[in-house]
Amino acid sequence: MKLGVSVYSFFSYMQKTGARLTDICTLAKEIGYEGIEFLNITPERKREGFSEPAAKAVREHCERIGLSIIAYTVDGDFIQNGLAEEVSRLKRCVDTAALLGAPLLRHDAARGYDGSWRDAVRKIAPAVREITVYAEAKGIRTCTENHGFFLQDAARVEELILQVDHENYGWLVDIGNFACADEDSVYAVTIAAPYAFHVHAKDFLVKPAKSDDPGEGWFRSRHGRYLRGTVVGHGCIPVRACVEILRKNGYDGWLSYEFEGMEDNLPALEAGIGYLRGVI
Repeated sequence: MKLGVSVYSFFSYMQKTGARLTDICTLAKEIGYEGIEFLNITPERKREGFSEPAAKAVREHCERIGLSIIAYTVDGDFIQNGLAEEVSRLKRCVDTAALLGAPLLRHDAARGYDGSWRDAVRKIAPAVREITVYAEAKGIRTCTENHGFFLQDAARVEELILQVDHENYGWLVDIGNFACADEDSVYAVTIAAPYAFHVHAKDFLVKPAKSDDPGEGWFRSRHGRYLRGTVVGHGCIPVRACVEILRKNGYDGWLSYEFEGMEDNLPALEAGIGYLRGVI
């Protein structure tokens, strides 16, 4: 496996310093990461894609410093935004991924539905298939992450993949995110591993639902536990065991660090790469 990092991991640093994406790419390379993934969400939580000149400039910079662009990660909600509208928008995101030279596009699928999750999956699967067919023609694979609370459990994401039923569509396995649905990561990764296209290394501190509210930086899982992002290796997620499951299932792709803790950005990213090197 190779170690990458998400631009999302640098958001706090970007807000404090005003660093540009090219600055972040250089910094990631200096810390020791081999690849980087980009988002269409800014540190100010605005949904903005790359212009064509910006995408080309970032791509050229990464080529110049020897940093692989490993994925383009975008939001998505076929239920709230509408099927036709979201298909059109996500096809444009595929075009952006092609400009960046990213071999993988991760898009969300839904954050909620008035009916059952199974009905939601059946409703959106044809649209997801249309996007991955479009992306395949451009040499880009697509995937959905266990993310966003609604489609976060292993069984739900697996059902979406089975319904889409296309070899170009798979799973971005976020090792930590299963905790948001109160699911054991080892159990969930065992289900997810055969479908893995890409992997996020993430860690959380976890406190029982009956605990006092810890305050700033904490949020609640689907069933009320308190979670806070932290430096990978410092929390409660069995990262090493999950990586071993992925390896035994033949995964040999990118392990990308996604840090969303309260700790200072750069020390957290330096400590994280040290831990993950030991893991792989």
